[in-house]
Amino acid sequence: MKPDPLDALHGVCARLKFAPLPEITGLDQLHARPLDGVQRHSVASMTDHGWLPVLFDKLQTEHGPGHRLPAATNFLRVTLREPVFMVAASLYLTGRGPLLTPETLYLPWDTARSKFATPAVVDVRSVVLPDDPAADHPDTVVARDEDEQLRLVAEGLFATFEPLIDTLHAHSRAGKRTLWGWVLDTLHFYMLNPARYLGQDAEQAWELATRLGDSVVAAGAVTRKRPRLFPFAPDHPRGTWAVRGTCCFDYKGDPEHGFCTTCPLKCDSERKEALSEWLRDPALAP
Repeated sequence: MKPDPLDALHGVCARLKFAPLPEITGLDQLHARPLDGVQRHSVASMTDHGWLPVLFDKLQTEHGPGHRLPAATNFLRVTLREPVFMVAASLYLTGRGPLLTPETLYLPWDTARSKFATPAVVDVRSVVLPDDPAADHPDTVVARDEDEQLRLVAEGLFATFEPLIDTLHAHSRAGKRTLWGWVLDTLHFYMLNPARYLGQDAEQAWELATRLGDSVVAAGAVTRKRPRLFPFAPDHPRGTWAVRGTCCFDYKGDPEHGFCTTCPLKCDSERKEALSEWLRDPALAP
């Protein structure tokens, strides 16, 4: 049996301190499990059958935050963080791009805890380049070149996330530019983070993330401003971080916390001071 094309992703992520992968399984295996109080919604079923407003309200009522804007970006965080990481990290670390669809991304709802469990991606296919050893694997699509690979991956991501974001926008009244901005910022960070941790070229990772982001925007995503690199200690291998293009509004839900270190509303001098403290004492880093 040929190895799964995504096995390489699991292998390299084992070296990372932070690697929030979704569960990768088959549809038959997923449905064969006992429910145990878990509702298994695909993105398609969640949006087509009116579940998103119900679960959004339940999540906010049980866990907060009370303000609608951070509640909306938090909803994206608990449903899309792992799929975004899988796409970004796989492209950067293995050169293989997972193809998401609304029917194959599952967002399990734990009814006892009133929260989402780890997302699952079923029967996932990957876009690879012609010289990839997995090019003849039945679960791969072979792209002509890297530009086509990024386009296909971005179109799959947009087609999968857009129904969820559109429904979340209508229910929460959070702007679509804010919601897509969170996705685009996170795509960039999830290439930069592995590069920094592994001591690899941060600018090279950022360039690939920018190209993927361009493809997601070309597919239909909207945002006001893209994130930017923030070199705060150029002589240190981990001396480059980034600034989000879009505020996540966490400070509105927790005013005492204030702006996040990567927030575009935070002063760069304060940001540099905080990041420098992280280098001196990594235990302070989030």
